Amino acid sequence: MLDKILLIEDSVALSMLLKKRLAEETQADVVHCDSMKQAKSLLVANEFTLALTGLNLPDAPKGEILGLLADHKVPTIVFTATVDEEARRRYAEKKIIDYIVKDGHRTVDAVVKTVDRILTNRQFSVLIVDDARSARSGLVEILERQNFRVSEAHSGKQALEILAREPSIQLVLTDYHMPDMDGYELTRRIRDSRSSEDLRIIGISSSSDRLLSASFLKAGASDFIYRPFVPEELQCRIDNNIETMKQLKRLRELAERDHLTGLPNRRSFFDRTRALMDIINRDDENGAVAILDIDHFKKINDTLGHDAGDRALKKLADLLNDMCQGERHIPARLGGEEFAIFLRGLDADSAYQFCERLRAHVEANGQKLSGSELALTISLGVVGIEKGEPFDNQLNAADQLLYLAKANGRNRVYSDVMIEERLQKMGRSN
Repeated sequence: MLDKILLIEDSVALSMLLKKRLAEETQADVVHCDSMKQAKSLLVANEFTLALTGLNLPDAPKGEILGLLADHKVPTIVFTATVDEEARRRYAEKKIIDYIVKDGHRTVDAVVKTVDRILTNRQFSVLIVDDARSARSGLVEILERQNFRVSEAHSGKQALEILAREPSIQLVLTDYHMPDMDGYELTRRIRDSRSSEDLRIIGISSSSDRLLSASFLKAGASDFIYRPFVPEELQCRIDNNIETMKQLKRLRELAERDHLTGLPNRRSFFDRTRALMDIINRDDENGAVAILDIDHFKKINDTLGHDAGDRALKKLADLLNDMCQGERHIPARLGGEEFAIFLRGLDADSAYQFCERLRAHVEANGQKLSGSELALTISLGVVGIEKGEPFDNQLNAADQLLYLAKANGRNRVYSDVMIEERLQKMGRSN
């Protein structure tokens, strides 16, 4: 569902710039009006994800627009010329998401950044741990206003159960004093299975012990705040931790993903498949590995140019991803025009059938994939996983079969099952 943003601003220049930037950078539908009267009509006819408003409108010079937006329960961001204690109190009463001080050319950047943060917050799940219902409720209100998905736990034990059941939770806010285990112990237990790259922990306490924050941080907490806290400060600390997680995720993707195709790179493929090999060996599951290569790829590069070659690689990668995603198989780009697939749960026969379907699909769409009359085809080598054998050996076996497929005409699949059957037939004929 497309996000819809209500922009209320009587400055023509600012509103035009904001509308353009927000539409470009958040892909939201931005609806603009310049008066409280127009806003009333729009709020009746539409459901808005959030609103952006100035305080002083021609027909509402004293900030009456905030009351209207609060009545319609629309999360609101205010941009204002100045902020003082009276303004902060007023924003708190109206439960404003955030405010942005107008600062010339930086105002638009700040608004776009804040809106993007609020819209992307819904991707993050937060767990609040506190045995006091009133304390939990206050935090839930703050976080839900910021568009987070929020869960609650009344004890450390319940928190651990929820985290085990819902691995998507990426932020925990935990009180220190709880009946079954304190927040320090809870933090230590969480860190036994979840690193700070995957989950951030913010400790909260009304204790007068000023050393408690250091204890929390040494136990693995990412941040700490004392009660009574200023909601604005808590929001900033949460935002900083979420932003840290986003940056870590980007760095991890850069390290693990091929920059052109978006598929796992060679290093990531080996790391993930070695872990899966342990599962196969332990649980006696099936698996297979395939290596594929684009036939005559140099001809595409030489004839059409390297940009066309890159587009062909990207299209093939998208096809691999589509075919593998539903089956939980792992495709990767090993380098150049060479790809690999770890086929989870398939024995050698099923893996051969999968690779043959892939080859046939590429052949049928060869010109579409290459973007030219030079039809793209692929050759593949595939082997069933031999339990107990090092993964490198199995990948080398698939690579040898790929070599045979290319040496015997290309646009074909060679598998260990096929070779074995041929050898058996030769033995019988002799």
